[in-house]
Amino acid sequence: MEMYVTGIIQNHRHKMLAIASMPDHMHILIGYNVNQLIPDLVEEIKTSTNAWIREKRLSKFKFEWQKGYVAFTHSRSQIDIVVKYILTQEEHHKKKPFKDEYLEILEKNNVTFNQEYLFEFFSDIYE
Repeated sequence: MEMYVTGIIQNHRHKMLAIASMPDHMHILIGYNVNQLIPDLVEEIKTSTNAWIREKRLSKFKFEWQKGYVAFTHSRSQIDIVVKYILTQEEHHKKKPFKDEYLEILEKNNVTFNQEYLFEFFSDIYE
């Protein structure tokens, strides 16, 4: 799926810097093309991958993206750090569950959120 998503991103003239998917989430770092709104890009990724997964029958279960997403900006000086973080997701989640890490990132970046609007977490997905 990472190659398919990379194609979508590059077709919209964004530059793919890093991508990594886990069973319950995906991290993407791009050089952003300001001619496309982030919500439009996310919608394109979700819509296209849903159709592709169904068409190719890549899952015996009904595949569906969560409704929400989060986007952060980073300075140029942080690119290498963020790329390394993204490419070592599997290692991170052996030490810290996705939910804990996600909430920590929101709090660390002073993102105000309402618990009722957080997407569903699947804590046993890595077992």
